[in-house]
Amino acid sequence: MNQKAKLSLAIVTIGSFFGVLSSTLMSTALPSIMKTFSITTSMGQWLTNGYILVNAIMIPTSAFLLKKFSFKDLYLFFSTIFLLGTIFGALSQQYVFLITGRMIQAIGAGVMMPLVNVMAMNSAERQDQGKVMGIIGLAFNFAPVVGPTLSGFVLSVLSWRYLFILVIPFTAINIILSIIFLKGNHQETKLKFNTTGLLLSSLGLLFLLYGLSNIGTANFLSLNIGGSALIGLIILILFVLTQRRNESPFINLNIFNYKQYNVAVVINMILMVTMYSNSIIIPILVQNVMHYSALQSGLVVLPGATFTAIMSPISGRLYDRFGVKRLVISGLIVDCIGTGLQSFTTLSTSILVVTLGQTIRQMGLCQVLIPIQTQALASIPHEILPDGVATYNTLRQVAASFGTALLVGVISMSTRANPGNYLASELIGIKIGFVVSLSMIIVCLVMTRWLVSRTSEV
Repeated sequence: MNQKAKLSLAIVTIGSFFGVLSSTLMSTALPSIMKTFSITTSMGQWLTNGYILVNAIMIPTSAFLLKKFSFKDLYLFFSTIFLLGTIFGALSQQYVFLITGRMIQAIGAGVMMPLVNVMAMNSAERQDQGKVMGIIGLAFNFAPVVGPTLSGFVLSVLSWRYLFILVIPFTAINIILSIIFLKGNHQETKLKFNTTGLLLSSLGLLFLLYGLSNIGTANFLSLNIGGSALIGLIILILFVLTQRRNESPFINLNIFNYKQYNVAVVINMILMVTMYSNSIIIPILVQNVMHYSALQSGLVVLPGATFTAIMSPISGRLYDRFGVKRLVISGLIVDCIGTGLQSFTTLSTSILVVTLGQTIRQMGLCQVLIPIQTQALASIPHEILPDGVATYNTLRQVAASFGTALLVGVISMSTRANPGNYLASELIGIKIGFVVSLSMIIVCLVMTRWLVSRTSEV
């Protein structure tokens, strides 16, 4: 990779870092925002879940856009949208406007993230793909983990509004650097825009994620939950059927003809459920149950976040050297140990034990996420890489949304089941959440039997 390519990749990685960071930046602020606006946990989760939902709707569009328009034009346009959403959020005076600002942010970030993946895979030689993906892993895996920590530091001295304000100058500088250094080369294509695909994918994801987001607020068989999710699934099935017969599909579903891609995608989705649900559980546990401050809540995840920053580039290099299987198996075993430790949390548990469990979890996760993503994208042909990246990231966001909704739902149902002792019932819901996460990680461990260390063998 030449120096210009490295500079371009650095610019878009940093820009996307703030997009991914914003997905969890508000999680530590959730308890204080709930008190400020007098809202419930289920309403408050939209600070994170609404962001993820819009992300998931926008990401599939990137596959078409990358084939049709200049990389530079796309990055500048959606970076600017992200900046406008950040400014809107900073100026919001009511909760509904705060959520609106978050969703505008998500429109921009939803396209920025796949652009980085495609650029990285296109720029790197086959033997260096793990190393390059490890570098951009700082955006995709370190950012959502460090978000609660940074949020905790900010909230210890400033209001939640500064979680938007402090992002503005970095994003603005990144846009300026993009104007100067990114190349605008592009070969015009005659690709037709698949309006049916856009509508079906967007509506399907909207109904599905809306249903998942309401878990814990009503009966599962209600229209808001089961009904909405069912409608979403039906629409997505129609999307698949129409795209397979279309000459210019919105997403080329031939990506699912590759076994290693499929296995890696499923493992990643399951891990995203555990990772994003934990970003909600930890602040609620530390602040609401253990009665520590937002800053202390952020410090709980700091060691794990630091380890992720260190290990992301290293895990990519290890993938290039040893392949995927050994890394993923050992990482998942470590993740099981950390999650198991968390599941024994009680009202008398020390905050140091909670910190240790979270750190061990991250030690395992950061050993898995970069190799599994590299395995998925390296296993598909270059010409359908944009489709593979868009689908991988969309399913990642769907899983993240499901994980957040599932754990919030578990906590909400637990507190409703025992209204006389809110603190104890909330802790029970959190413990159940940890056990559910542990079960999912064990499922991933079983699935590693289908991974192969050389994608040329698939």
